[in-house]
Amino acid sequence: MTDDAHDPSSAEPGGADEIADARAIEHLVHEADPQTIPVDRQLEAILMIADEPQSLVALAAAVGAPVPAVRQAVERLVADFDGVDGTTRRGFELREVGGGWRFYVRQDLDAVVEQFVEAERPSRLSQAALETLAVVAYKQPITRSQIASIRAVNVDGVVRTLVARGLIEESFTDAETGAINYVTSDLLLQQLGINSLDELPLISPLLDDGADGFEQNEGIPDGRV
Repeated sequence: MTDDAHDPSSAEPGGADEIADARAIEHLVHEADPQTIPVDRQLEAILMIADEPQSLVALAAAVGAPVPAVRQAVERLVADFDGVDGTTRRGFELREVGGGWRFYVRQDLDAVVEQFVEAERPSRLSQAALETLAVVAYKQPITRSQIASIRAVNVDGVVRTLVARGLIEESFTDAETGAINYVTSDLLLQQLGINSLDELPLISPLLDDGADGFEQNEGIPDGRV
């Protein structure tokens, strides 16, 4: 019997070289399998590129994990980014807004970010648009004629602008009058950084005696006047 027969590096089929190569390939395939990557890392990657809040159900479907496991993973990420247990507190936070989760800049860094994007900031809403948006937010659902009655001006153009920007949207058409009723969109919640309309500030403290305000009180969430 020759020495080659005892050489562990023999290139014969099933030899040591082929076995090593097979194991290396198996290792690479294993590493590339998303199922072997921790759920926390998968969620972090998805949330990093998401342009709108992602619900737990949507995240669970994306990573192929049970909703309870995703909820726990999100909680761990929140704690990690907040600097709990000695980790570094990040300049961003994972916040639940509009029924889902999304990354946001921390409030104490707003000034830094604002300064950075000042030159590229999109045009701001006009005072008329802001006032109209406030009326819709507190009085929804509401028609254009009702908004015009409250503001005492024609609001057709302003309403079209707010719809075009995605801040308000058509909800339903009145069966009797044919008037379109408008409500605020999820995008507005995202822009305001709140989870629901219940988090809108109360109007009463801004009034002289709390007795005045919008002419109509119907439809105001939680009586927020």
